[in-house]
Amino acid sequence: MPNEFTIERRVQFAETDLAGVLHFSNYYRMMEELEHAFWRSLGESVVARGMKEGTISWPRVATSCEYKEPARFEEVLELALAVAKIGNRSVTYEVTFRRDGRTIAIGSMTAVCTIMHHGHFERAAIPDSIRAKLESHLASA
Repeated sequence: MPNEFTIERRVQFAETDLAGVLHFSNYYRMMEELEHAFWRSLGESVVARGMKEGTISWPRVATSCEYKEPARFEEVLELALAVAKIGNRSVTYEVTFRRDGRTIAIGSMTAVCTIMHHGHFERAAIPDSIRAKLESHLASA
């Protein structure tokens, strides 16, 4: 898929069940790890302090993952993130898990742009500077 951001990730023993298969919950952890790496690649963070708007954070409001084949201990996976949709206040990512070029799972995450005030979240429009960086990875671009 064009404009995707990728990392490689080895399945760790602690992430597997008794059969040596990656436990389903760890796909979500890997999606979050990929999301954080994506933001760092943009020169940003999922918690951006010092912005003129205040401290920006991106809590997830929806997630899903469809499993096609199991991943096992010691396998190296390619995780690919594409920005599927950018709204006024939200961004939706599509995450593809691949092993040896084969898609083994597809995930989705939607995060909402918020300004944090004293531990509380307030929805906010995505700042233009951040929107431009996200658009460079838009799947349909």
